[in-house]
Amino acid sequence: MLADIMASALTFRKGSTEKIAFISLNAIDLVLTLFAINLGAAEMNPFMRDLISNPLALYSIKLIIPFILAWLLPGKLLVPSIAVLVFVVGWDVRELIVFF
Repeated sequence: MLADIMASALTFRKGSTEKIAFISLNAIDLVLTLFAINLGAAEMNPFMRDLISNPLALYSIKLIIPFILAWLLPGKLLVPSIAVLVFVVGWDVRELIVFF
């Protein structure tokens, strides 16, 4: 396990499809969330709600940390997170369509 993590950290190409999907879905979620907030919606996640007023923390949580995780972890370990993020992005799109 540790050898897999170190091997993945040495090259971003191993599992690059999963890693790019993970980072992209986080970025899409961030863009959709900011778009919805600009339209007057409220953030439902209490942790993220506190970060909306602090752009540096928000971008760190939604972009920088996912990039670091994708760099360090093997792509196969990101698959469950990708599934959750697909659900979250789908939920974001649904909410934007239904309420706006």
